[in-house]
Amino acid sequence: MRVLKNKTLKELDELSQAVSEYEKEHYPPGEPTLREVIELRMFEMRLKQKDLAELLETNTSRISEYLRGKRDITMDMARKIRKKLDIDADIILNG
Repeated sequence: MRVLKNKTLKELDELSQAVSEYEKEHYPPGEPTLREVIELRMFEMRLKQKDLAELLETNTSRISEYLRGKRDITMDMARKIRKKLDIDADIILNG
């Protein structure tokens, strides 16, 4: 019984390794976009777009435009995002 269990665990480990290698080759992880990072921070802080707009001293339509990529983030807004959401400046500048 123990031999069968060890064999099953070994097969499972090998299969997991194969899946991991396949994912790395065919679906490499990329850098997150600014939108993704902002949405993650909103989730972590339990903020809705309205709450984020208040925090960043703007309106909800402007937040919506930023998140949909319809408007570029200004330098002033980039500073607010960096300070109030604690998002790395490199992500903001590359976003």
